[in-house]
Amino acid sequence: MRRFLLFAVAVMAFVAVSCSGGGRTLKVMQFNVWQEGSVIEGGFEAMADEIVRADADFVTLSEVRNYGGTRFCDRIVEALAARGHKYHSFYSYDSGLLSRYPIIDSATVFPHHNDHGTIYKLVADVDGREVAVYTAHLDYLNCAYYDARGYDGSSWADKSPVTDVDTLLELNRRSLRDDAIRNFIADSRYEIDKGRIVFMGGDLNEPSHLDWTEATKDMRDHQGMVVRWDVTSLLDSAGFVDSYRQIFPDPVTHPGFTFPADSPGAEVSRLTWAPLADERERIDYIFYYPVNGLTLDEVTIIGPRGEILRNERVVEQTPDPVIEPLGVWPTDHKALLAVFTLK
Repeated sequence: MRRFLLFAVAVMAFVAVSCSGGGRTLKVMQFNVWQEGSVIEGGFEAMADEIVRADADFVTLSEVRNYGGTRFCDRIVEALAARGHKYHSFYSYDSGLLSRYPIIDSATVFPHHNDHGTIYKLVADVDGREVAVYTAHLDYLNCAYYDARGYDGSSWADKSPVTDVDTLLELNRRSLRDDAIRNFIADSRYEIDKGRIVFMGGDLNEPSHLDWTEATKDMRDHQGMVVRWDVTSLLDSAGFVDSYRQIFPDPVTHPGFTFPADSPGAEVSRLTWAPLADERERIDYIFYYPVNGLTLDEVTIIGPRGEILRNERVVEQTPDPVIEPLGVWPTDHKALLAVFTLK
């Protein structure tokens, strides 16, 4: 009788979850670690603490350097294990990945090309559903959003702002960001065709076409331009969804800036590339491919509320959701945390 009652309770619980539309929560975190936290005193430990607090299932990392002949992903996995959280990873450089779930496959999608970016992939089994997660840290050379602000993307020398969209995009295409994203799109199509869930997070080192719009053309040193930036346009055309803009579609009320973030542990000169300009941008992203059974629930910025604006520390007066740091903030970027339900 007792066994029957236990079985009945279990069946009722299963039916209740099924009928209520319940599913598994999946958290994806994008974290630019800025020289592995070495710039900020206590930065490495702070990174581990923030990952633990985020309780992320997958973490996409950018600016991985493997300093001192040691593998950063191995070190952060050890630090997380010491805090009671088990993650899996594999060798990578420039970008990296962490997974709570055992990795069943991994690949280099875009190899390192002398600071022209990387993309890596892992595949994990999440209770019988395979999930492909990509990490990207794209080319930080020839970033034309600086040219719009009167800075040369290679020498950082002052010059006249570029105010013609075609010229701006021509300068932008000197980078290998487009090549990297085309590799990602081609590789992800294979995963999508296999029925796998696909996430991609990273520092793409390029603004979004959803942010340089008619509504913002006279803001943030956009020089009156509406720009359909390549990388996000390519992802959009391939069917990928920008999680932040999905929840917060208005770039005026919710700019969602991730760079340059204020970090009290560093001098302002270390946090900004164009000190006389308004260089605030959203260049860290979490994208996903929409499929039945996957729902985006929320997305949050993690980091200080402060930015660097024309060489000054400012506090944003926007309703963007922000989880402020536990202690020191280890990087010049803000992180992102996207929460999904997988049924």
